[in-house]
Amino acid sequence: MVFAHGFGCDQNMWRFVAPAFADDHRIVLFDHVGAGGSDLAAYDFDRYGVLDAYADDLLEILRALDLRDVVFVGHSVSAMIGVLAANAEPERFGALVMVGPSPRYVDDDGYVGGFTADDIDELLGSLDSNYLGWSSAIAPVIMGNADRPELGDELTNSFCRTDPEIARQFAEATFRSDNRADLEDVRVPTLVLQCARDAIAPQEVGAYVHAAIPGSAFVLLDATGHCPNLSAPAATTAAIRSFL
Repeated sequence: MVFAHGFGCDQNMWRFVAPAFADDHRIVLFDHVGAGGSDLAAYDFDRYGVLDAYADDLLEILRALDLRDVVFVGHSVSAMIGVLAANAEPERFGALVMVGPSPRYVDDDGYVGGFTADDIDELLGSLDSNYLGWSSAIAPVIMGNADRPELGDELTNSFCRTDPEIARQFAEATFRSDNRADLEDVRVPTLVLQCARDAIAPQEVGAYVHAAIPGSAFVLLDATGHCPNLSAPAATTAAIRSFL
């Protein structure tokens, strides 16, 4: 099983979920280039302006470790990175687990993404003007669970450890992406995990992803926020276990 983190996070975000599968799976954790403990010198601003670069990195990891029949668990934007990688080399993948996926964050005709184009412009502008302030404001919104402020604090701290220029470009690549057309090409068994109350990926988005991926399974978690791997790890683990 290969676990991939979302925007502003690192592999530590899987510490409550990944160990539950260690007895019967080889576990692979990694940080995207520019995040966590990765080598920041490897970050190329010309290359990482699109999600395809992250998908290429994922495939490079799978090739280097000679991994096949991989259960890929991707949180948030990494769910789409997994789709791109699985479509490019489906023979390496046994299943996809998409936690809080969104193929497009911006609303479109007949499509609910959760944000307007102006919302995204404002979000990126705020990130540009005051990254630390933006992190402190947006992390609790992403995490939800206002009654558990320690979760929002953890995400805020994770954001604040990220280089602001790298975070800005990853945010641009994430929030302006449109991978809707890639969903219908997925040919590996797929689980879509959606939180019931998620400010980043509303229920309409999860339903769209489920409908667009042929034969996919869908689980609506009774959970709040965009990071059930932290806020509801038992339910997240149970849903993945049941799917596998």
